[in-house]
Amino acid sequence: MKICFNQATTMKNSTLEKDLTYCEKYGYDLIEIRLDKLKDYLERNTIEDLAEFFKQNKIKPFAFNALEFITFRDKEGYEEILDNLKFLCEMGNIIDCKKIVVVPTFDVGDYTREQIKTETVEKITELANIADNYNVKLAFEFVGYPNCSVNRFEQAYDIVKTVNLHNVGLVLDCFHFHAMGSDINDLKKADGNKIFIFHIDDSEDLPIGAIRDDKRLWPGDGVINLDEILATLKVIGYDEMVSVELFRPEYWDMDIEETIRIGKEKTEKIISKLFYVE
Repeated sequence: MKICFNQATTMKNSTLEKDLTYCEKYGYDLIEIRLDKLKDYLERNTIEDLAEFFKQNKIKPFAFNALEFITFRDKEGYEEILDNLKFLCEMGNIIDCKKIVVVPTFDVGDYTREQIKTETVEKITELANIADNYNVKLAFEFVGYPNCSVNRFEQAYDIVKTVNLHNVGLVLDCFHFHAMGSDINDLKKADGNKIFIFHIDDSEDLPIGAIRDDKRLWPGDGVINLDEILATLKVIGYDEMVSVELFRPEYWDMDIEETIRIGKEKTEKIISKLFYVE
């Protein structure tokens, strides 16, 4: 399994240049590039500069993160989503980054689960058809907050199966899986090929529905049963990559190099119990 770095882990104080430098130093295979960090990078560099970096180094781009709040948008908001989608597809074709994370909307009001499903299927399908013109895939990420319109694994998996497009799959994030009490049995029944991205993280011990991103911990330092999730992934045939993604303010305030080093070591220690780490 390849180890990936998600830029959320150093989001507050770092840049794409710094993250890439230290990720290369500590042997990461892949990186998930944040949309805001890419736009910041392009104020000082060209996309061709970035393509050349990847050409000359071991680390490679895996996904862009993220198009957020894709559902229940007004016309102006949805046009912004479409513009960013096309931008990322074009940039992705230059640097060979062919996956984009898409995230549902929070606080949508009194829509029923069926109305949420209908809206989400419609929007993902439209975005995926555009992305397919660029040979780009979309990874749909449910968020384990009570006020997110799609907040459990089985709900997100049902949406992806209903969309039923070759370039649409899921992000499985251990924190979000744990935070709203998703059922491991639903993961056991899933098609491993429909999991496009796997985020690893851990959590403090709070009740279901009360956990927020600032309670994330290094993999292995919290209460999430990571071994069970990993064992299930192995059974259903997923073994492509794992991305360390943490939004903890204390980690943002650490030395960037130290954060990236620890993330690699903690992730590799957990993963290597069940998977061969490349």
